Amino acid sequence: MNNRLVTLALCLALASPLFAQKKEDERLANSATAMQAILSGDKGLPVSILDKADCIVVFPSVKKVAIGIGGSYGRGVMVCRTGASKDGSWGAPAMYKLDQGSIGVQLGSTATDFVLVVMNEKGAAQILNGKTKLGGNAAAAAGPTGAAANGYNADSMKVDVLTYSRTKGLFAGVSLEGASMETDDDANKAVYGKSITAKQIIDGGESTPAAGKGLVDLLDKTSPAKK
Repeated sequence: MNNRLVTLALCLALASPLFAQKKEDERLANSATAMQAILSGDKGLPVSILDKADCIVVFPSVKKVAIGIGGSYGRGVMVCRTGASKDGSWGAPAMYKLDQGSIGVQLGSTATDFVLVVMNEKGAAQILNGKTKLGGNAAAAAGPTGAAANGYNADSMKVDVLTYSRTKGLFAGVSLEGASMETDDDANKAVYGKSITAKQIIDGGESTPAAGKGLVDLLDKTSPAKK
């Protein structure tokens, strides 16, 4: 009996990391799908905005978790351009968590994809340094779409992060002011096989894992290094 318990415990110990990695692999794949959809919509994220970005954060299928309160919770991924000035190709992904609280649109039971476009070094630094409150630590605004995106200047508007959403195929710039996000350390450990901070990943300490190549390749194809 004791041998069976030991064997079962060993099996569970071996299976747990594999299950965690599979879950995070799915998150990376879903993030790539959400990014592709938001880039493809007529009123989605314009490439002209992405071309100016230092980083992007994707939260796929965020669902409301408290009916009548409006709270929602999502898990996603952050990808930044490489180089000291964040002007190179896109680097390895770091895992993040979103806590939307009771702000913004009321999602009901409908899943919503969110893409946050980080427009400058200040916004990237705030997000990498720990828990970030949009509208507090980092100035956030609904992202421009269509003709409004032409010639948009985030610096003159004093905006660090532009936010976009997609619900049931409908695209919109949406305010996430008041939402907070922070690194998902357990997920990063599952993806990279060791304890590692988001900053270490973004600063170029790791190669892109196989599950993250879909998202990174999409970004490199759509918006290569800044000119």
